Amino acid sequence: MDELSAVTDLLYGPGTPMSGLSLTDDEAMAMVRQRFPFTEFCLVRDWLWLDLVVTPAEREQLSRTGRQPVLVYAHGVVYDSARRWDVGDFVRTSPLHVLHGEGLFQTWSTLYVLLGEGQRKRVALEMVGRIS
Repeated sequence: MDELSAVTDLLYGPGTPMSGLSLTDDEAMAMVRQRFPFTEFCLVRDWLWLDLVVTPAEREQLSRTGRQPVLVYAHGVVYDSARRWDVGDFVRTSPLHVLHGEGLFQTWSTLYVLLGEGQRKRVALEMVGRIS
């Protein structure tokens, strides 16, 4: 499979269905502001949960820095409290720091609120660099 086909399959091919939060955009915003009043957050839809294929050494390095080998790629930003992305932009997160329950994916800097349905996929670390 050539590189373009591999990226296209990653972004648009089938994955394992995964549920995020079943909230409206306004309900999600209110919930985040109540539960995490001092945290930057980003509401996203049409997202991919990416389990990274890493070596034991890479896994250990992530663990030492309080991160896990998981990223989220979202096709649709709904709202970004820090105004880094506009509505409709795509976003690729940094590695997972804390999972606060279904649909609440936190990196070191941002809480990503996964709204609606998404997909889970396993991906090589090298491939992640191709979707930035």
